[in-house]
Amino acid sequence: MVDECYSKSTWSLTLVVLLFVTRAVGEDPYRFYTWNVTYGDIYPLGLKQQGILINGQFPGPQIESVTNDNLIISVFNSLDEPFLISWNGVQQRRNSWQDGVYGTNCPIPPGKNLTYVLQVKDQIGSYFYFPSLGMHKAAGGFGGFKIASRSVIPVPFPPPAGDFTILAGDWFKMNHTDLKAILDGGSDLPFPDGLLINGRGSNGYTFTVDQGKTYRLRISNVGLTTSINFRIQGHKMLLVEVEGTHSLQNTYDSLDIHLGQSYSVLVTADQAAQDYFIVVSTRFTSQVLTATSILHYSNSAGSVSDSPPGGPTIQIDWSLEQARSLRRNLTASGPRPNPQGSYHYGLINTTHTVRLQNSAPIINGKQRYAVNSVSFIPADTPLKLADHFNIPGVFSLGSISDNPTGGGAYLQTSVMAADFRGYAEIIFENSEDNVQSWHIDGHSFFVVGMDGGQWSPASRLTYNLRDTISRCTVQVYPASWTAVYMPLDNVGMWNVRSENWARQYLGTTILSSSLLPSKFLER
Repeated sequence: MVDECYSKSTWSLTLVVLLFVTRAVGEDPYRFYTWNVTYGDIYPLGLKQQGILINGQFPGPQIESVTNDNLIISVFNSLDEPFLISWNGVQQRRNSWQDGVYGTNCPIPPGKNLTYVLQVKDQIGSYFYFPSLGMHKAAGGFGGFKIASRSVIPVPFPPPAGDFTILAGDWFKMNHTDLKAILDGGSDLPFPDGLLINGRGSNGYTFTVDQGKTYRLRISNVGLTTSINFRIQGHKMLLVEVEGTHSLQNTYDSLDIHLGQSYSVLVTADQAAQDYFIVVSTRFTSQVLTATSILHYSNSAGSVSDSPPGGPTIQIDWSLEQARSLRRNLTASGPRPNPQGSYHYGLINTTHTVRLQNSAPIINGKQRYAVNSVSFIPADTPLKLADHFNIPGVFSLGSISDNPTGGGAYLQTSVMAADFRGYAEIIFENSEDNVQSWHIDGHSFFVVGMDGGQWSPASRLTYNLRDTISRCTVQVYPASWTAVYMPLDNVGMWNVRSENWARQYLGTTILSSSLLPSKFLER
């Protein structure tokens, strides 16, 4: 089915590339990338592992772009299995067939290539890309994705002296195929073996700064299963951007970064001239894993001293209060020259309310994960392809409830209907005892509320309808709920998923499609 899928899509993609190239005169700038995806030996935790490399690099090369740039990325799959790359947070305006997940894209067969044609239309911010099939993410293949503001749009802080990307997250010593076998066998993943910062374990990476200057750090949690806390010994962090939104510039000693989330902070090298620890540690885990890198002053008079600073561990209330402190900078311009606060999201009437409740059922004797009792199973044909060619019998529209059912879980390729150009209220409800993290491709949403206990209509009285942050990935704390408002304004079929990769693989993802009518695809 992969070869057939590939052949159906190749002509259309080739035509798109030719049209874009021949019409490039007078358009927004083009940037061209050629990537070769291979296996290679890596040593992230001191032991040799089989990693996924892009152009021989782990992590992969950084994508540097500017608002509205057109990106032509030709990906050659030199692995011995199908492969796809997805672009975490890039909205792909009216372009969901470039989203890079199995629901919208044909996998790239071994020995073949696929040219992605993206435009970072009306976006700024800090993101990352990652391999989306199977458990490839556990082997690498991820990298940073930066979208800078156009020179004519003011940025609400002085230009920093430097710009660093930090990709942090948990890591397993087991090969990705062994991890996949564990999940296929009906079990959950074991506890991670360690944490990485830019592909390396403790003290394997150094960031050099000049004393007295200020630097921008773009930090993403690219892990598989675990929230992390980020901090820098002796230094404060000024938050300036959250997944494409300029934030109120609050100062933090440390930041919780949940699976799939990205933040930008400014850090000033205003301490004595020596080296300092950069620390990440796991959150909400009984065993705390820690990894460190070095912040090196170029005129350093000494190496790191003392021990890495400790951080929060299992405190839910502390993390919840920090999440509520994230606010939108209402006076700053985003990718366009109008203030972010000019879009009065809280005054728009919602057209559709969806409550999505995650669960961890055992189905047919195996561990699965579900939403509203449905544990998604992928079809042989990607759903976007089936929708485009009107192929019957691939998925069933309207076969998942808008609300928790309270019934037993079951396997199904189901799609939830919604209305294109509607304005959805989505409530993520988590009755389990661990933190969930949800991502919605193709869109950003306003995080209007989160709290413990059971959501009810009265919970709307607590919503922030003035200056909440807009982002694409949000956490839901144990026995808690999180509510978002989302404009259904991007035509296409989209992936809405758990960022916990074991849960995503075993049934908890939502693809959303806006094709008159739009559809929310549940996985």
